[in-house]
Amino acid sequence: MNILLHVCCGNCAIYPVEVLRQQGHRLTGFFYNHNIHPYQEFRRRLETALEYADRVELPMQVREDYPLEEFLANVAAEPQRRCDYCYRSRLRETVRVAAEQGFEGFSTSLLYSRYQQHDAIRRYGEELAAEFGLAFVYEDFRVGWRQGIDKSKAMGLYRQQYCGCIYSEKDRYYRPGG
Repeated sequence: MNILLHVCCGNCAIYPVEVLRQQGHRLTGFFYNHNIHPYQEFRRRLETALEYADRVELPMQVREDYPLEEFLANVAAEPQRRCDYCYRSRLRETVRVAAEQGFEGFSTSLLYSRYQQHDAIRRYGEELAAEFGLAFVYEDFRVGWRQGIDKSKAMGLYRQQYCGCIYSEKDRYYRPGG
């Protein structure tokens, strides 16, 4: 199957790319991550995703625009629900591009992270697949968590320390009274 793979970052793409290729799929990566903050972090993750893609000969499509205001406007009122919007918006853009460009299916490297809400991602992917008439290629890539980390370290890739948005950065680093 010809699949457009949403790539949240180069590190999280390693294991999914390996598995999907072993299954015989043709892959194109798609970088669209309007949630990442600050902008320097966005650029660093984009550069790392492109570096990884170049090393493994993964064709990439990139949305370099940075509509941070759109992301914040949709999550500021209820930051505890930010992941819902984040998953939905990135998956919707991925499936939209996939349908527009004649891909047969789509997936996401978000399914690799043990820190993501896996069931929600799967549910949104399946809803969008039905809406757009494409296949959502679901796989629980979390089983390759350690393998992906080891390979990213061996490749010397930049490894981020938080999911991406300003709220996840706060969750990672802010310690009241500390």
